Amino acid sequence: MDSGNWLVSAPWLHDNLRGVKVLDCSWYLPFMNRNTKSEFLNAHIPGAQFFDIDGIKDLTKADLPHMLPPPESFGLSMDKFGIANGDHVVVYDTAGVGPACRVFWTFRAMGHNKVSVLNGGLPAWTAQGFKTEMGEPEPATNKEKYMARPVDGLVCDYTTIVKNIGELKASAGANGKQIVDARPHDRFTGKAPEFRPGLSSGHMPYAISVPFTKVTEAADPTHPQVATLKTPAAICKTFEAAGVDLNRPIVTSCGSGVTAAALYFALLNAGVSEQNLTLYDGSWTEYALNPYSEIVKDE
Repeated sequence: MDSGNWLVSAPWLHDNLRGVKVLDCSWYLPFMNRNTKSEFLNAHIPGAQFFDIDGIKDLTKADLPHMLPPPESFGLSMDKFGIANGDHVVVYDTAGVGPACRVFWTFRAMGHNKVSVLNGGLPAWTAQGFKTEMGEPEPATNKEKYMARPVDGLVCDYTTIVKNIGELKASAGANGKQIVDARPHDRFTGKAPEFRPGLSSGHMPYAISVPFTKVTEAADPTHPQVATLKTPAAICKTFEAAGVDLNRPIVTSCGSGVTAAALYFALLNAGVSEQNLTLYDGSWTEYALNPYSEIVKDE
């Protein structure tokens, strides 16, 4: 799939709606008390189905809220959506460019390359005056069983991140993958607490802070509620200003693996090779829960 199609506009989706499968991937932090499924039923892009980030995951890892689902489980979900291996899937959310990126990365990790993110999400769609629909979508079926084909190089686990930290420490940051953290800066430094009770804030040794909000912008002053992805040049400038070398391998992380995907997606759109990008699936929750992890605080 052409890299230019990773990010699609609302007008493009409107004109191509019949030829793609659309998923609403909206998600909110628990403390926000938002019901994503109810909001989906109230208004969604015509033909869209609801991808439950809190439900389509590895259910055996109760302490880690958003781990990649097993390939067989992911395939069953795609069968229920009526999504085949060759379908072009467009994912969106109500944030603009946020949780949908996690689902984009999930599809890529499952070997499904024909997937795009709607730039600006549902707010961009409605800002164009395009219609939404209510209620449950029509039941879907698959003529052929969906077969996930996992791509291991896109996923980083705890053992790998600890080994990578060792390489960074042994070389004063010169060797190993750069760890880029998408959490708000105050949680990164340890100044603010984590949302999860009892979980330490702080960061991994040699990690670099790039809050996920820095890769989006309200580019259209007539629609300030629409957050869209920054231009490739602006994305590069944001990461380079934080001290990230875009020519070196990068692993993105966050609280539980959702906003790390926004950084992943931004870097991909900025021209960074996917061969140089990895996402730490368990992210800070998995790392900080382990009593043997080294945690740095900048207070």
